[in-house]
Amino acid sequence: MSARELLSLLADGAVHSGEELAATLAISRAGAWKHVERLRELGIEVIAQPRAGYRLEAPLELLDAEAIRKELDARRRSRLARLDVRFEVDSTNTRLLEDERPPAGCAFAMLAELQTRGRGRRGRAWIAPFGHALALSLSWSFQESPRDLPALSLAAGVAAARALARVGARGVRLKWPNDIWFEDRKMGGILLELRGEGAGPTFVVVGLGLNVSLAPQGLAGLPAGAVMPASVAQACGRVPSRNALAGALIDELLEALAVFEQSGFSSFDAEWRELDALRGRAARVLLGEQEFTGTALGIDHDGGLLLSVAGTSRKFVSGEASLRPVPARRPAPP
Repeated sequence: MSARELLSLLADGAVHSGEELAATLAISRAGAWKHVERLRELGIEVIAQPRAGYRLEAPLELLDAEAIRKELDARRRSRLARLDVRFEVDSTNTRLLEDERPPAGCAFAMLAELQTRGRGRRGRAWIAPFGHALALSLSWSFQESPRDLPALSLAAGVAAARALARVGARGVRLKWPNDIWFEDRKMGGILLELRGEGAGPTFVVVGLGLNVSLAPQGLAGLPAGAVMPASVAQACGRVPSRNALAGALIDELLEALAVFEQSGFSSFDAEWRELDALRGRAARVLLGEQEFTGTALGIDHDGGLLLSVAGTSRKFVSGEASLRPVPARRPAPP
C-alpha cells in the first residue's frame, strides 16, 4: 500500500478509525499506524483522536489526472501526449529532462504532490508545503531553436497569468524575468531548462511552482529577509481547485508554446508589458558581483530588461541578471 492510498481515504477531513482504515486497505491496524507515521514524516499533519481514529487537519484535494484533463480545450488536449501525476518525486523538471523527448508539436506534463528536491532559479531550493501548492513541469521540442528563446520564460509567465485569471485570480503581475506576483509578493515562479545546440532542435522543460494557499508551517520556516509569499487563494478571495488550476495552466502553456514556436515573443510582448510589476519603479539589478540601481523601463522587443541608470538606458538579458525592487524609504520621524 502506498502513502497516497491512505491519504486518499483521509482526504475528506473526516475521522476514520484505525480499524476502518486497516479493513479498507487489507492490512493490520499496526500497519495502518505505520503508514500514518510515514505521512507525518512527509510533513502531512495527521491528527490522532483518542478512541476515535485519525483525520487530516483539513480536507485535501489530491491531484487527479482525469479531472485535470477535463480543463483542457479539446484542440489543445490532443497536444498533451502524456500527463503524469506523481505522489512523490525529487523534481518534476529533473524527471522530464531525463525522459524521452515528446513528439513535435506535443508535450509531456508532470505534476507531483510532493517534491523532495524542487528547484528554483539560480539553483535555489523551492519548498512547497504538502497540499498547499502546485509543482508542474511541461516538456516541449522545438524543431528549430527560436531566435528569442531566452524570452520563453516571459511568454510562460503570460500563460500563467491567463490561467490564473481563468480560476478567478485578480491583480496578478509579473516580475522580470520569471516571477509571478500579487501585491508585490511572490506567488510563484518559472524555471526554464534547455537542451540543444545552436539553431538546431531544442528540448525545453518549463517548470512552474505556485503557492495555492499559504500554510502556517511554511510561513514559520521563512528565513530572515526573505521575500514574503503570496497565494492564489489571496488573489481569488478563496482557495481554488488545484485540479482546475493545474488544467488551466497546462492548457495555456500548450497554447503558448505552439504560438511561441510560430511567432516568437512578439505575440506576448504587449500583454507582458501590461502585467509588468516594476515598470517605472526604482529597482536594482544584480549581475554577478555588480549591482546597478535605477528605474525599471520595462522590456525591449526580445524580452530584455531595460534599466535607466544615471540617465543611461542599460539592457540586461534573462539568465544573467536578477531584478529586485528598491524598497520605498519611510519618512523620518518628526
